[in-house]
Amino acid sequence: MILVGLTGGIGSGKSTVAAMLAAHGAAVIDADAITRELQRPGTPVLAAMVDRFGAAIVRADGTLDRQAVADVVFSDPAALADLNAIVHPAVGAEIARRLEVEAAADEPGRVVVLDVPLLVESGRSDMAALIVVDVDPEVAVRRLVDQRGMSEADARTRMARQVGREDRLARADVVVDNSGDLDTLRRRVEEVWDWIRDRDGDRATDPA
Repeated sequence: MILVGLTGGIGSGKSTVAAMLAAHGAAVIDADAITRELQRPGTPVLAAMVDRFGAAIVRADGTLDRQAVADVVFSDPAALADLNAIVHPAVGAEIARRLEVEAAADEPGRVVVLDVPLLVESGRSDMAALIVVDVDPEVAVRRLVDQRGMSEADARTRMARQVGREDRLARADVVVDNSGDLDTLRRRVEEVWDWIRDRDGDRATDPA
């Protein structure tokens, strides 16, 4: 198993890159998707969040109102810390479980992509390579506003809560520039995929 990390700032297009790698045959362990699963109605994580933040974070159908949570935690560092204390251990445990399943499959050359927004902040160092999807922060803000319907203030607040762009790039083994069009991005991901497949699990430098 070749374990590869994938990260990038909010609005960078990391999920698009993950989907392209999956299309090449990678198994993607998506921390955001796991978080959503663990926050479904009836889960211990959602119950703990309601205990901490109140019933106002739950919609009439019982699902989590993510914007309501964001409105609380991204303007209150203590509330954000409480949210992380509820969610992160559960997500980390599920990621570890899925990695164990992948490792037990014992498929030589199988590429497993660990797609985690806060991968640099986690300090994880057991990966063959770390891929960082990069885009100018102003481009990311425009995408968040235009494509996700966020307010500009909300987008900038969320970005400010993440590790800085320079710190991500300093940790990167591979940088995927996503400032161009989809065809350019697809070609770059193909280059990175070929490079990963040639690594045999050894950490190396950017193929660009």
